[in-house]
Amino acid sequence: MKLANLALTATAGLSLKATPETVQGFDISNHQATVDFKAAYNDGARFVMIKATEGTTYKDKVFSSHYQGATDAGMIRGGYHFALPDSSSGAEQAQWFLKNGGGWSKDGITLPGMLDIEYNPYGDDKCYGKAGEAMVAWIKDFVDTYQKATGVYPMIYSTADWWNTCTGNAKGFGNTCPLVLAAYRDSPPTTIPGDWATYTIWQNSDSYKHGGDSDIFNGGYEQLQKIANAA
Repeated sequence: MKLANLALTATAGLSLKATPETVQGFDISNHQATVDFKAAYNDGARFVMIKATEGTTYKDKVFSSHYQGATDAGMIRGGYHFALPDSSSGAEQAQWFLKNGGGWSKDGITLPGMLDIEYNPYGDDKCYGKAGEAMVAWIKDFVDTYQKATGVYPMIYSTADWWNTCTGNAKGFGNTCPLVLAAYRDSPPTTIPGDWATYTIWQNSDSYKHGGDSDIFNGGYEQLQKIANAA
């Protein structure tokens, strides 16, 4: 995920060494055509989020091969959907995501799908014309549709700045949707949006040595497995 207009300073090449309290991961898309998942695993990565869809017409052309590669390497993995709230409803986009790789199964290796909602990379209106209550309603439409279909709530990826700007720092998702917080910095972020108590995953860099963005899970491997099992 490349965050257009991300109002944070990126730390090029940063990939924090995982400790017993954190787990290294990363996220990728078609921008990383080939990924050596086994090498990433050997370097400590244990999970990966893979772009599956965008809007209601786009399917990532390398999603299936990435997903299989991550599985073969022994990684916990999941799909993510890049939201385009100005193109169709949240429900329609959730359904497209579910049909094209975004589903979930209680197998211990599949993370709940992730809604990637951030600054608009295709136009000047960074909130897609839906700032405030309209944006919150769109997100809720997506979340509720996904939860009804799978039995689990999706993760939500964003930045504190976007969430504040485009949702009015909305509350109501913190007790259900794990937060994936992008904040490109050397130390864990302290500004947590909405009513989340903390982040579940911290995207700490847009440059991971095995491709894509670096992600740090806020907990140990057993906790990561529990999320995959919705336990």
